Amino acid sequence: MAFTAKDVQTLRERTGCGMMDCKKALTETDGDMEKAIEVLREKGLAAAAKKAGRIAAEGVVYAYVDEAKKIGVVIEVNSETDFVAKNDSFIAFVDTCAKTIAEQNPATVEALLDCKAAGSNETVADMLREKILTIGENMKIRRFARYEGEVVTYIHGGGRIGVMVGFETDLADKAEFKDYAKDIAMQVAASAPTYLDKASVPSETIEKEKEILTVQAINEGKPANIAEKMVMGRIGKYYKEVCLLEQPFIKDGDLSVTQYTEKVAKELGGSIKVTGFVRYEKGEGLEKKEDNFADEVASMIK
Repeated sequence: MAFTAKDVQTLRERTGCGMMDCKKALTETDGDMEKAIEVLREKGLAAAAKKAGRIAAEGVVYAYVDEAKKIGVVIEVNSETDFVAKNDSFIAFVDTCAKTIAEQNPATVEALLDCKAAGSNETVADMLREKILTIGENMKIRRFARYEGEVVTYIHGGGRIGVMVGFETDLADKAEFKDYAKDIAMQVAASAPTYLDKASVPSETIEKEKEILTVQAINEGKPANIAEKMVMGRIGKYYKEVCLLEQPFIKDGDLSVTQYTEKVAKELGGSIKVTGFVRYEKGEGLEKKEDNFADEVASMIK
């Protein structure tokens, strides 16, 4: 499999490794991007493979909660420019989409497009087409998630990152619980966990991680028996990086998120369980159109 200079650049962006190291890794793996990431990690050159490519598309991540019905929604809608993403008409459309999801519970984006938009006789698809015509930019509903029960949402950076966290608790009416829940949502936004807890991590993911860490340890010159112990220690560190409940709490690094949750529940005299979370980052993994401004100006004056 051949590779290009752009592939080298992509690998560099995903791993943070030097250009020559990325080129060597792609050569060694015959251009296979994922295998090249593994090679760089085994050599200790890449701390971890970033789970997404560079953030590229414009638009907004938006959250809506129906407090009465205890339904939460987080949605990402993309546009071509940041200017349009701040347009009141665009935001109103995104809000309508979120309310439609809360009310009608569509399973997919395609199903959402077929729904009658909340508060309207138009379908979401018709409304989207109308917005594209009036605003003058392509727009796309990319993804959404919907939770029922006790939920909290958090939007960071004016719609750059959106988080929704679900809970089971008998403390929902307490102000202290709401403060705690916001802390957990901010934790998700800041620390970007991949999984809820250890049990959520697929066994094949752990086995692959063990393979990579074992090769790293052996490359460091460690005997097999020492390497095995090192790997188990590093797997523990891996869990603390990727599992929300294992992560150090951002406001008190001496506590894990689990310990902080138990502490708050005990202080309030009830129970709290984090049941799930969603974290969307605007444009995550999407390629952005790259314009050459000089060429654009030149073309305008021809």
